[in-house]
Amino acid sequence: MVREQEVAIVNPVKKGYSLRTPKPLPKYLRQEELDILFKAITTHRDRAMFMLMLRCGLRVSEVANLSLDAIELLRRRLTIHDAKWAKDRVVYVSDDALRALADYLRARPLSKTQKVFLNQKGPYRGQPLSVRGIKKRMEYYAKKTGLRVSCHQLRHTMATQMLNADAQLATIQDLLGHSWITTTQRYCRVSNRKVERDYFKAMEIVMKRTTYYQVPT
Repeated sequence: MVREQEVAIVNPVKKGYSLRTPKPLPKYLRQEELDILFKAITTHRDRAMFMLMLRCGLRVSEVANLSLDAIELLRRRLTIHDAKWAKDRVVYVSDDALRALADYLRARPLSKTQKVFLNQKGPYRGQPLSVRGIKKRMEYYAKKTGLRVSCHQLRHTMATQMLNADAQLATIQDLLGHSWITTTQRYCRVSNRKVERDYFKAMEIVMKRTTYYQVPT
């Protein structure tokens, strides 16, 4: 109103005020859903892409921008350049993801581009696969399997699985490239197995120190 209609009013919105937007919990895939999904993926390229998301926690943009010189197969690690917030980081590659990546690299067509993942068909064959192209592949498998799945859910799944395997939050934060530990802490609210284990482990100690609730023999 001030800018377009030249109405002389005082801005009623306080400085620094912002609406609180909902922050839904990260959604992850159960093991049976992962089994269904990866059983449906038969191409070396697609299996390698999605295994890197699942095992390394890569964002879809990081998969699209991954270059050949960032891969160190012998050291089982990748260097992610210019990730979110312009940060570089190193991630490590599990045995199954390493096999999937190596299988694809052997079958990868020759190309002048250094980008790892390429279009395999159509007029853009041999050109780098875009973020949208990768998402469309996931949409294809979601429709094929009937699963409600997205690329980012694979990243969430990696974080949740690592937390359930007792990995430290700081380790997961570093691997995912989170700037704030509070972002990584959101996974604690969905990682029920770790909470369950911690609860019963602690309660065993508590009950050993407590006698007044024991059932008489």
